[in-house]
Formats: sequence, structure tokens, C-alpha cells
Amino acid sequence: MTRPSLLRSMLNFSGGTFVSRMLGLVREIVIATVFGANAATDAFWVAFRIPNFLRRLFAEGSFSVAFVPVFTEVKETRSHAELKELVARTAGTLGGVLLVVTAAGVLGAEWLARAFAPGSIDEPAKFALTTDLLRITFPFLLFVSLTALAAGVLNSFHKFLLPALTPVILNLCMIAAALWAAPHFDVPIMALGWAILLAGLLQLMVQLPVLQRLDLLALPRWGWRHAGVRRVLKLMVPTLFGSSVAQVNLLLDTLIASFLITGSQTWLTQSDRLLEFPLGIFGVALGTVILPSLARHHVATDREAFSRALDWGLRTTLLIAVPAMLALVLLAEPILATLLQHGRFTAHDVQMASMSLAALAAGLPAFALVKVLAPAFYARQDTITPVRAGIAAMIASMAMNVVFVGVLLWIWHAPGDLDEGWMAALARVPGLHVGLAFASALASYLNVALLWRALRREGVHQRQPGWGRHLARLVLACTVMVAVLAAGLWHWPDWSAASPATRIWRLAALVAAGGGSYVAMLLIAGFRLRDLRAH
Repeated sequence: MTRPSLLRSMLNFSGGTFVSRMLGLVREIVIATVFGANAATDAFWVAFRIPNFLRRLFAEGSFSVAFVPVFTEVKETRSHAELKELVARTAGTLGGVLLVVTAAGVLGAEWLARAFAPGSIDEPAKFALTTDLLRITFPFLLFVSLTALAAGVLNSFHKFLLPALTPVILNLCMIAAALWAAPHFDVPIMALGWAILLAGLLQLMVQLPVLQRLDLLALPRWGWRHAGVRRVLKLMVPTLFGSSVAQVNLLLDTLIASFLITGSQTWLTQSDRLLEFPLGIFGVALGTVILPSLARHHVATDREAFSRALDWGLRTTLLIAVPAMLALVLLAEPILATLLQHGRFTAHDVQMASMSLAALAAGLPAFALVKVLAPAFYARQDTITPVRAGIAAMIASMAMNVVFVGVLLWIWHAPGDLDEGWMAALARVPGLHVGLAFASALASYLNVALLWRALRREGVHQRQPGWGRHLARLVLACTVMVAVLAAGLWHWPDWSAASPATRIWRLAALVAAGGGSYVAMLLIAGFRLRDLRAH
């Protein structure tokens, strides 16, 4: 069977993800405009972040990286009937376990709110709203995890477009809830909670017809003792930390941010959402596309092809992530002012969110590289190494959170802020959330370094010819792009005071000029698209 090239598969996945991320930006604009940055939005983002964290940790993190290699091996070496049974047994086992987890989450919503947002306990209204929203949003985990199972199956058959487009449903539901449903609720923000629950169910339903056409749709069956399920579980448990360090760090940030000034949760969330735009389109796309390919090469014991595919992933990641990082750091405030400074989202909110966006964006290459390096271990069913790297990075992030927030508090506090103690001062001094964002960025670089060292030690990756030329082109093109963007920002220094229309055309001009200069310099330096073709 002829398989599409990795570049073609990545572009296919990225195209669908681009549509989803564009709607995601529209969603963020609508939510910021309608609700602003306040106690209610802080409560909503905490309530959504907990099941969303579990989704990324279990469904898109540990489960996907454990399921795809096992599924690919059965697909390549066993009968279709055995493949269909694996899907049915995995769906039944995963669904059964998550049904119990979901019930526990709904019943224990108050305890979860206490655990992950302890700073809101002293604000009864905010704490009660967080708990109520959590009870509504938590079942999203069950539906979206089964959706991830279906997406893993489709990706293994090189069907990347539908799974990439599926998050569009969530964005549309949340936009509709904010614009039309919210005014009909006594507490308007509750409409977003119900929208998330509905979207989870719809996302699962749209996958089923394609599974039926592949003759892989079967009634879920409990399969705890099934050999394939046990292998998935064996691989899955260690990867709970290894594949999702960024998400674990984000949840820890949520806990600390609950003690910070009101709005910090929302500013961090908006920063994270905007970072997900390039990371989702290219970083996640690369990891999603490369995992089935690496697993196939491992099953076929083709070490050279395995190394070539990994090398392709590393080059492509740097080519996209490095300029994206530089652009986001430079354009953080213009982007946020253009997209979010409407309605209740003020210029002060833009300033605060842009600070954390720039700090998070500094780690974009590391976030993306982890998406490529970790599959190199998972494809070989090595889950221990990423776990060790992930735990080390997480511990480092926790330590840096405390250090950076403490240093910023000492630098930025005003006279009298510390009179009632450090804990009281945390809720008064704005901008401390930046320390959390920067700690997450630095921790991801540590994760990359540890994974890379392990790969080199095991001899899995053999560097392909042309790396020196590739890096030279990258540095040259990025230098030109930064110069162009810096000149534009010098010419247009004030964004918050400009009209919405002015912000839009100025940002469009900067993005076009920066992106155009980057691509043009790459081409002048000799880069061609065929340099990234890989199979």
C-alpha cells in the first residue's frame, strides 16, 4: 500500500488544525469580549482546565502514545478481526474506567476545587461557581477520551484531516454559548460549561461513521485481560508524566495562580491558548504524524528509516518553531491588543497577558521538540526514559515557580504590600503570573535536553547530512525577520490606544512582512520544499 509522505501527512493534519485554531482564536475573542477577566472567568478556566488537563494527560498524552504503537503492530502483523477486537476491547476498558473516574470527579468536584484552586476558598462565591462549573465540565473527559481513541485509529490509517477538524465542534459550541445562550442563564458563564459537555458528545459522534467504513466500529467490550489492552495499559501508566509535562506544569500553575491577583488565571489561560495556535498546528501535527511512521519502522526493524524520519521531524520542528517563538515574543502585545482588547477585556489585561505570552513563547521550540522526541521512545515501546525526563523537568518547574514568583514579588512590590505578609502580598501585586509561565518554558528545555541525551546514548538517531547548512539558513532567515519586526514595532509603538481597525491592518502588515522576509531569505539561501520530503 502506498503511504503519503510525512510532509504531506503533516500538511493535511495542519490544515485541519489551522481551521480549528482559527475558530479557537475567534472563541477567545468572543469570551474575552463578553466576560472579560474577572472572578467568574477565573472560576470557569479553573473548572475547564482540570478535565482538559486530564484529557491531554490521558487521552491525547499517555493513551495515544501507548495505543498507536500497539495498534500499528497488530495492524501490520495480525488479521483484521484481531484488529477490530483490539479496538472494541480497548474502547470498553477505557470507557469503563473513565466512567468511574468521571463519576468520582462529579461527586468530588468540591474537593477537586479545593485541591487545584485553594486560593479561592476564602472567596465563597468564586469557589462555589468553580465547583458548579466543574461538575458540568468534568464528563467532557469521558467523551473526549473515546474521541482520542477513534482519532488514534484514524491516524494509523493515515486519515489525519477529520481528527484535526474535530475540535472545531468545541469552538463552535462555546462561541454559540457565549453569544446567544449566556444571556438566558442566571449566571451567564454557566452557559460555557454546558457547551463543553455538549461538544464532547458531538466530537465522539462525528468519528463513528469513518470507523464504520473501516469496519472497525464494534460494541465496546470489557477487556482487562486482553493481551493488547494489557500492553496498552503497561505502556500507558509510565507515560502519564512523560508525555504531558507541560500540562502537569500548567495545572500546578493553576494552583499557584489561585493565590495571585484576580485575573491571573485568565491571563495565563489566554497566553496558553495563543501559544497553542502554532504549537497545535505544527508541533502536535508533527508528533501525531511521526508516531505511526516511527512505530511502523520499528516493527519492520528498519533502523535507518527510523532515524531518517526522526531527523526529518527535528529539522522541520526547528524550521517552524524558532521563528514562531521570536515572532510571538516580539508581537505578544500587538497580537493580544488586536484580538482581545474589546468589551470587558481592557488594556491592562492585554499588558498582563502579553507578559505571560512572551514568557511562554520563549519555550515554544522546546514544547514542539518534545512532541517529536518523545514519540521516538514510545514507538519503540520505551516509556521509562520519557518518564524520567518528565519527572525531572516537572520538579525543576515546581522549584522555579516558587523562586521566580518570589523574586518578582520582591522586585515589583510597592511600599506597604508586604506589611500583612507574603501570602497577602501575592494577591495584590500584578504580573507575578509571568514567573509561572517562564518556569514552564525553562522546564521544557530541560525535558528536551534529557530526551536528546538519551537518544544519543542509545544510538537511535544518526544525524543526516546537511544539518550545518540547515541551521545556517535558519539563523540567517530569523535574523532578517527579527530586524523587520523590530523596525515595524519601532514605527508603531502604541497598540492599545489605536482603533481596532488600525490594529488589524498593522498586525496583518507586520505578520506578512515578518513571515515574507523569513521565507524569502530561506529561499535566497537555497532552501527548497523538497528538502523536507520524507517517507
